[in-house]
Amino acid sequence: MRLISTDIDTVRAFGLSNGIWRDGEFVGAPWAVLVKWRSGWSNMLHQVYVNRKYSGVTVDNKQREMIVSVPTSLESPVRIEVFAVEPEEGNIDFSRQLDAVPSCSGRVRIKLLRSQALPIGATARIYFDKGTGEIDYDTSLTDSPIIIWPTWQDKAGFGMSRFGLVDFGYDSAASVGFGKGSFGNGEFGLDTDTIEWISPPLLAGQYRFAAKIIDAMGNMSNATETESITVTPPAQPAENLSIFSLDKQTRQPTLSIS
Repeated sequence: MRLISTDIDTVRAFGLSNGIWRDGEFVGAPWAVLVKWRSGWSNMLHQVYVNRKYSGVTVDNKQREMIVSVPTSLESPVRIEVFAVEPEEGNIDFSRQLDAVPSCSGRVRIKLLRSQALPIGATARIYFDKGTGEIDYDTSLTDSPIIIWPTWQDKAGFGMSRFGLVDFGYDSAASVGFGKGSFGNGEFGLDTDTIEWISPPLLAGQYRFAAKIIDAMGNMSNATETESITVTPPAQPAENLSIFSLDKQTRQPTLSIS
């Protein structure tokens, strides 16, 4: 069960209008676009995601275009992605798998598993390589440490919950229940939850990040490092864009922004 992005190229999006008046003016809302692409997958269906949200799936393995709705975005670009999927999985929303795709917002989201095995008083710090490929563990990206257990009631363990009313040595009334958190990442029947951290705006480039856990005594865990992540800051919207001139031989327009 996975999204396939290889052998898919020439993804294009064309804005659609609700109608055109005689003078050439058009009705552009609600916002919808026609997405077209090329794909080398002849035995697969294709899903389209808009801003990492599932928008639809093709009806057969030959379809290479789809009309999808897009949000009115005046501050950042709309991200449209096309993936190939197995036919039997065409109607499954795989948007959770898109957390690791390159960021188009200039920020990176890091998820940490908040396992019940982490001690009271533990904190986390995030580090990165500043685009050099070598992570700098002398300077943290976090202005202040990330507190793992800001509320003591969230921590399960011996004497930390409803003492004596559950298994000896493990009072678990405060822990995340089965299927309630990050499924399969905690003890069986007691899933763990996650902490999300979002980076400040970064310049365009490729970055690697790392996280370390520090207990109340100052002991530091081994670093957990990410793969290289591509960051692309959002493009600023072009307002009052018009065609200034057109070279008829090369058919190349010159655009003007007023």
